[in-house]
Amino acid sequence: MTHKILVTGGAGYLGSIMVPDLLAAGHSVTVLDNFMFKQTSLNHCCYHPNFSVVKGDIRDESTIKPLMQKADVIIPLAALVGAPLCSADPVGATTTNHDAINLMLNLLSKEQIVLMPTTNSAYGTGDENNYCTEESELRPISQYAIEKVEIEKQLMEHPNAISFRLATVFGMSPRMRIDLLVNDFTYRAVYDRFVVLFESYFKRNYIHVRDVSRVFQHALDNYEGMKGEIYNVGLSDANVSKKELCEVIQKQIPDFVFIDAPVGKDPDQRNYIVSNDKIESTGFKPIFSLEKGIKDLIKGYTMIRNTRYGNI
Repeated sequence: MTHKILVTGGAGYLGSIMVPDLLAAGHSVTVLDNFMFKQTSLNHCCYHPNFSVVKGDIRDESTIKPLMQKADVIIPLAALVGAPLCSADPVGATTTNHDAINLMLNLLSKEQIVLMPTTNSAYGTGDENNYCTEESELRPISQYAIEKVEIEKQLMEHPNAISFRLATVFGMSPRMRIDLLVNDFTYRAVYDRFVVLFESYFKRNYIHVRDVSRVFQHALDNYEGMKGEIYNVGLSDANVSKKELCEVIQKQIPDFVFIDAPVGKDPDQRNYIVSNDKIESTGFKPIFSLEKGIKDLIKGYTMIRNTRYGNI
């Protein structure tokens, strides 16, 4: 079954992978994006007859409302993503990440499907074992995570919603983000050959950007059995510490050196192990490993040496 899909923020890091995949699957896709990073990440989609694009702001009801009325599936990717960017523009973060999504949810009809990325950073530091399932208490630390938690509560009141609590995403994308942890550490390994680690034992879960695109398509294909639920989405074999991540990178870049910082701490105090059993029980399995993503990043960084490939 094909759909008319509205993807907000479709020219971003996730969207520039997801939109071509949705088009290839036969869906009609409209992208709304403000192109704040001056990205040209969807140039290769313009040939497609089922692709349309609108330059605009999701906070503007006169822009978003008529686009939503034409869609049967909404995928709201538009956001100011990550703690540093939200700290740099807290007002913009709230109006984009919270207020605009709240507006969108109020405009939804009961029949429309909404598939939304949230974040497993909402788990903060997990329980006494740092182990988290979808039922675990949420302890968001950053403004970004706090507002995502609030929005997720409203989202799940909609009868046709699915929330994906994404692990830390990695991998090459047409709208690249070097500031994401795996991407950042690999970039440092390629160009600096070293990194200083704060709280090297802190663990996170990870997921490849192409597997994120795959899980959204999986939800469309298995919607009736998945709707109304929250799913963690990550690599079950990639609940790894920062030090363990560096060791994985070092296998591909042997002269990469990493050391523990003698003083100070990471402002990002997330530390958790995440269960992905629930999404895997629906038949979804990631196919891009941490090692594969790092290999591709090393290849990609042959073409990239520029600090503009980030969110701040």
